[in-house]
Amino acid sequence: MLGLMSGGMISTDLLCDVQAGTNADRTRARNSQAVLGCIKTAGRMGRAEIARTLGLSTQAVSNITADLLADSLLVDCGTRSAGRGLPAVQYAINPKGCYVLGVEIRPDYLLAALVDFNAQPCAIRRRALKRHTPEVVARKVVSLRDSMLKECCVTADRLLGAGIVMPGPFGQTGLSGQGSDLPGWQSVDATELFGTVFERPFAVSNDANAAAMAERFGVAKGLRDYAFLYFGAGLGLGLVRQGQLISGAFGNAGEIGHVPVMSGGELRPLEQVISRVSVQQALQEHGLLDINTLDRLYHANDSGLMSWLDSACDALGQAVGVIENLLDPQTILLGGAMPDSILNHLATHTPLPDLSVCNRPDSLIPRLQCGSSGRMTATFGAAALILNRAFAPSTLAA
Repeated sequence: MLGLMSGGMISTDLLCDVQAGTNADRTRARNSQAVLGCIKTAGRMGRAEIARTLGLSTQAVSNITADLLADSLLVDCGTRSAGRGLPAVQYAINPKGCYVLGVEIRPDYLLAALVDFNAQPCAIRRRALKRHTPEVVARKVVSLRDSMLKECCVTADRLLGAGIVMPGPFGQTGLSGQGSDLPGWQSVDATELFGTVFERPFAVSNDANAAAMAERFGVAKGLRDYAFLYFGAGLGLGLVRQGQLISGAFGNAGEIGHVPVMSGGELRPLEQVISRVSVQQALQEHGLLDINTLDRLYHANDSGLMSWLDSACDALGQAVGVIENLLDPQTILLGGAMPDSILNHLATHTPLPDLSVCNRPDSLIPRLQCGSSGRMTATFGAAALILNRAFAPSTLAA
C-alpha cells in the first residue's frame, strides 16, 4: 500500500516533500503524486498511457492506481478502445475523495472556502472581524472549518489540509506599516500559531502567491513560468518558476507594489498608482467602492475612473518591463479583487515596452492577460496551495 490512508485518515505523505523516511517511502509518495497530477492534467487516463507519460513501469502504475482507488482518490470511469487488445480502463480524480480548506485573512474580515479534490467549492463563508488579533483569528478559522465540514457532511479525516493566506510582507521589514500589510501581525509566527490549532497539514503564504498557484488550475494551466499581479488592498506579485512558487528567503518575494514608477512627473510606489487603495482615493466622491460599483462606473465611462485607468496603464507598462526583464515569464496575469471590465481594460490598453526579453515575434502567448478575478481569488488560491502539492511532486522518484 502507498500509505496514503491511515485508519481512514489521508496521510500527510501526499503533501510533504517526503524528505524523511526510506528511499522506498519517498519513491512511493512522489510517484503517487505524479500519477495524480498526470490524471488531473489529462482529465482521464489509462495505466499504460500514464506509464508512458511518466516513464514508469506499467506494473508500478498498476500498483499505484490500485492503492489510489482503494483510498477513494481515483474513480474508474469506464474503458476506451485503443486499437488492438482489450479496451483500457480509464481513471479520473474522485472529487469527493478528499477536501481542502482555503482561508484568507484580511484586516476587516475572514473569507473561507471548502473545496473538493477537483478544486470546486462546496461551502463558502465570510465573517466580519471586529478584532483581528492572532488569537481571535485562529479561533474563528477553526470555527469556520468545523461549520463547513458539518454543512457538507464531510468527516475531519477526509480533510487533506488547509491553506491560509494574508497580506504581506511577513515579519518586521522596511515596508511594515505602509498600509497594505496586516496590522499587529508583524511579530507573529503564523506557522507556529496555526500549528497549534490544526491537526492536518497546512500552508501559510501571502495572498498574491496563493492567487498565482490557483491560476495553475485556470488560465495558467500547462504553463511552467509565469507571474500573477494580484489586486488586494495593495498590489502583490506571485512568481511561479518551473511550476513552483518563488517565495524568497522570508516569504516576501514579489512585493512589486513598492517598486517606484514615474507617474505625474514624479517617482511614486506602484501601488499608489494602481491598486484598490489608489482607485478608492481617486474616486472618493463615490464613497466606499466595491467590485460591482467599479464595474458600473466603468460601463458608465466615468471620467474619474477613466483618468485613473490612464495613469494605471502607464504605470503598469513600466512594471511589466521590470518583471519581464528580471524573470522572463511566459506571460503576466492580472487578477484579484477587481471587476473583469477593469482587468480587461488594463490588459488591452497597457503599453507594453519594446525593450523587453519577452517582446518575441514567435510567442504564441499574450505577454499580459487576465487571470482570475473576484473577492474569492486569494481564498481559492489558499486551497490551491494544498492541492498543488498533492498533484505536483518536486521531483519524480525513479
